[in-house]
Amino acid sequence: METRKLMRVLMFTLCLSAMSGLMFNFVLPDMREEFSLSTAQVSWVTSSYSLLYGIGTVLYGKLTERYQLKNLLSFGLLLFAAGSLVGLVSQAFWMVLAARCLQAVGAAAIPAAATLIPIRYFAPERRGAAMATAFVGLSIGSALGPVVSSLVAGFAHWRWLFSIPLLILVTLTFYRKYLKDEDPQVSGSFDLLGGGLLAVAITCLLLGITNGIWWLPLAGLLVALLFIIRIHRTSAPFVSPVLFRNQEYSVRLVIMFLFSGTAFALHFLSPLLLADVHALPPGWIGFVMVPAAAASALLGKTGGKLADAKGNTYLFLIAMIMLIACFVLLSTFSAISAVAVALLLIIGNVGQTFGMIALSNSVSLSLAKEQAGIGMGLMQMLNFIAAGIASGVYGTMLDIRSGGSWNPLYAYAEGQIYSNIYLVLAGLLIAMLMFYSLRFGRKEPGHIKAAGS
Repeated sequence: METRKLMRVLMFTLCLSAMSGLMFNFVLPDMREEFSLSTAQVSWVTSSYSLLYGIGTVLYGKLTERYQLKNLLSFGLLLFAAGSLVGLVSQAFWMVLAARCLQAVGAAAIPAAATLIPIRYFAPERRGAAMATAFVGLSIGSALGPVVSSLVAGFAHWRWLFSIPLLILVTLTFYRKYLKDEDPQVSGSFDLLGGGLLAVAITCLLLGITNGIWWLPLAGLLVALLFIIRIHRTSAPFVSPVLFRNQEYSVRLVIMFLFSGTAFALHFLSPLLLADVHALPPGWIGFVMVPAAAASALLGKTGGKLADAKGNTYLFLIAMIMLIACFVLLSTFSAISAVAVALLLIIGNVGQTFGMIALSNSVSLSLAKEQAGIGMGLMQMLNFIAAGIASGVYGTMLDIRSGGSWNPLYAYAEGQIYSNIYLVLAGLLIAMLMFYSLRFGRKEPGHIKAAGS
């Protein structure tokens, strides 16, 4: 009973976190006008949030080995609320930027809870349903974020968006009550240098890609090399090299990275398609994308039950078929109408949710208990890196455009570049599915098979 209540609280927390991450994207033009900024300057409101959030997820994951999850989560939620208060009273852009940075550093504790609570509080055969509950919260937040942003911006000042995350303070009492007191898994020195090198590498990589500065990713790769050397030469590394010798974990991590980057096209390309091809204003774009997010929320638990009953590979197969079908159909029919796009996105978003549940669950099952915190933190971090790289790649492809449609069934003059990108992504997913099937078949990680698999 207590674990069910805990997952409901976590679902509510993830909903608010997802809303906070999305809401401000829709009011950037208002901020730009109010503070007389360029588009590049105001974009730091979202890019700084994403960057700190991505780095913070792996840091909190590592800290869960040394500190109680309830204390780390309490600290993060209080910091998240403090950032919201700063934003609510902000009168200058630097205060808005500081508020978003504080929010990001605090909210980064939430993914650690979202992945570790199912691992620590649920048996492997029930973990899929628990993971699904977490993703339901994300889906609900993704559905509500654009709508709430449009409503608040339409009837009040955009600063009032900072008041909504304050509701997260309600969850503190429940986390303090339902999360157990846990003994630290490790002791001794903390590898600050290793953690710092990893943070610098991520920063260089994401900033270089999102801003088109070619030398920054190269610098990031150099720092990443120094990080690898560091973890092999210190006695207590930030990330133990033993973790990457676990082939079950490492291969699934690569698949998660590729899957996240490919599926991110649904969130990055779809609003641009609706604006460029169907000429919809921002407010209506948010409403068009709501049905897909709502469907993911409604069917997320079904995906978790399938993972527990049939196995993660079975659910991943369904997810890939749905995503491939979505991209092929978008490549063929995306220019018909906005309603058609909304219906096709339902198939894709549900497939993405099913895939994330299956991969997150299989990654968790491949980890030893003492590696769960940093292992799942790295997984979350790679999701953000994948999204950052994907946005850069898709943006470049849109800028290049193309001379015609590669899909012989696409019969429209507008939106040919979108059709081509969706077609290429469908091909990549087919190749990924073939590799996954050959590599794993119906095998579940950690020699743990769900009932009926």
